[in-house]
Amino acid sequence: MLLHRAWDRTLAGEAQAKPWPWADTWPVARLKLPAVDADLIVLAGASGQALAFGPGHVSGTAAPGRPGLSIIGGHRDTHLKVLAELAPGSRIEIQRPDGETRVYRVETTSIADARHPWAAPVEADGLVLVTCYPFDALIPGGPLRYLVHAAPVE
Repeated sequence: MLLHRAWDRTLAGEAQAKPWPWADTWPVARLKLPAVDADLIVLAGASGQALAFGPGHVSGTAAPGRPGLSIIGGHRDTHLKVLAELAPGSRIEIQRPDGETRVYRVETTSIADARHPWAAPVEADGLVLVTCYPFDALIPGGPLRYLVHAAPVE
């Protein structure tokens, strides 16, 4: 509820609307995954502190819902566990702080090894949702990552 209130303040024009006074993060987008009935507030940064409360926007990538490649990460056993259920063709909606919504469609999914750097093409325009893999791992923190690759719907 606090994250959604902070998002409402963001939509009203407040910059870096912290959900509680001591928060070290703030909402930067709203992520909707209609196929799995998920409605999540995306937070600034992908630090452990931010990811404890919701998915986080990876610094240095395009702002969610803007042209360029945006990467959003989250935990496999909480906020982004629904990624296991997304299939190619699934709709993804990103609402930006200006209130506009950009729609994406899932193109593919893949598994990557975090020990091997991945570089996206500089001219890429899309969205990558990432979480740890496998989803049912008993020991957290392994090197594998599950990626959902989505392209904007024009």
